[in-house]
Amino acid sequence: MKNIYIIIVLLIATPVYGQQDPQYTQYMYNMNVINPAYAGSKENLSFGLLYRSQWAGIDGAPKTGTFFVHLPVGGDALPVGERVGVGLSIISDEVGPIKETNVYADFSYTLQLEGEHRLAFGLKAGATFHDIGLAGIDLIDPNDPFFQNINTSTPNIGAGFFYYTDNYYLAGSVPNILNSVHLDADGNKLGSEEAHYFFTGGYVFQLSPNTKLKPSFLVKSAFSAPTSFDVNLNALFYEKFELGASYRLDDSFSGLINFSITPSLRIGYAYDRVSSDIKKYAPASHEFMLLFDLNFPKKVSRSPRYF
Repeated sequence: MKNIYIIIVLLIATPVYGQQDPQYTQYMYNMNVINPAYAGSKENLSFGLLYRSQWAGIDGAPKTGTFFVHLPVGGDALPVGERVGVGLSIISDEVGPIKETNVYADFSYTLQLEGEHRLAFGLKAGATFHDIGLAGIDLIDPNDPFFQNINTSTPNIGAGFFYYTDNYYLAGSVPNILNSVHLDADGNKLGSEEAHYFFTGGYVFQLSPNTKLKPSFLVKSAFSAPTSFDVNLNALFYEKFELGASYRLDDSFSGLINFSITPSLRIGYAYDRVSSDIKKYAPASHEFMLLFDLNFPKKVSRSPRYF
């Protein structure tokens, strides 16, 4: 009997439109990956790692690893209140024998508005590398020409905005503006991807000197695919320990936890309890996170940020 991941491969490889990008429960700490305008929004060098095991228990289920790094640059040479940010984001996504790696350079320009308000605009540029190893799958007909190894790369660009203060933010982005078409060795169309849009927002309520409440949301969709909607509520205690809960529409309920080991290092974990029909085969997903901020010498942050 074929592994379940063959079904997933067929869904992806068949000519379809609007294939969904990887999803993240801890999206509020993975912003640089989906929105280039976030690059340089902190006062320091910031980088992070996130690993997600989607639908644990299914052989060949999606596994996603992300890496990002970003920092502000050239601020002293710009007009007061303006800054440039640069960054790098890498996404490695694997579904069964299909592997996809996205490598993007990020650039942002931030304007200081009235008071503590800031508005950043960002651009992404990079490429997607596909490694489709269908030849190794056990088939009834081993000579089926559809199942072959394919390696392709396609360039892409993205853009976004990020409006924020010390206590709230609103952001929107389209990280993959160019549509891409995947072809086999004979030029036959295997599938295509359309642009995705992301819209996010969050607020920090100062309940007490040692307790902060952090609601947030994420809307994600391809322009011709179903929309994914996340709502989240985190509570931060003593600037160190954070607990949260999240709901993804028609998909899952989640619990989140993260802890600041040092002022510069934070680790986190999210558990998704699947509520869609696939829960019969895979009741849960898991997500692990590592964040690190390196403060620049002789530089004091002017904005106590919580996102």
